Amino acid sequence: MLLAQKSYAEGALALNLYCARLLDEERTAETAADREEATLLLEILTPIAKSWPSQWCLEGNALAIQVHGGYGYTRDYMVEQFYRDNRLNAIHEGTHGIQALDLLGRKVVMHDGAAFKRLGARMEATVSRATMRATRTRSAGLPCSPTACAASRQSRSAPGAGDPARTLANATPYSRHLGMWCCWIWLEQSLAARSTTAMTATTSTMASGRPAGTSSCTSCRRWMRCWNSSSRSMRRRSK
Repeated sequence: MLLAQKSYAEGALALNLYCARLLDEERTAETAADREEATLLLEILTPIAKSWPSQWCLEGNALAIQVHGGYGYTRDYMVEQFYRDNRLNAIHEGTHGIQALDLLGRKVVMHDGAAFKRLGARMEATVSRATMRATRTRSAGLPCSPTACAASRQSRSAPGAGDPARTLANATPYSRHLGMWCCWIWLEQSLAARSTTAMTATTSTMASGRPAGTSSCTSCRRWMRCWNSSSRSMRRRSK
């Protein structure tokens, strides 16, 4: 239960920070193609970023109450207050049915599925890199290609191709399923963390003039690792 809470919270934070970066890229990317790709990805991820965290992070709050046993429901601990506060998120941000209709009825099919294809391509690229780095155990949680999974669903009842009403009636579970696919961000973070050691040493030497690894400030070293990870990830995507 503790691990589930950690996964929900860190996954939601990573997803929303990823969307924030896409917003920056939409405005500042060097080429029109990169700006267009950022716009498409932001369009399809917005309903997921609003709905998924408001649902599953609340589940994390519920698990926190459960971990405390009977006392979790009393005011002896803050978890009951956290649950009541965060229950509001699913009301004013989640509105899962509306976000799901927007995702499946508009975002997935817009521009002949261009946004969804771009998202699937990024997921598959991450899985491919993980496989090349022999992290098969981490990528094994992704049971199939996201684009192939969506294609099988679309072939059965795609909006505008047969019975749109029947398709949109299943929008909420579809949205939940696609939200779970965003666990690829955790895999992306794992890959970034594995690539920072050498760059951290180099940047530390350049920044402080000291031999690598001799910085006296643990916080600075930690900050530099985060900066290097973010920089490498952004340069990789801009190619």
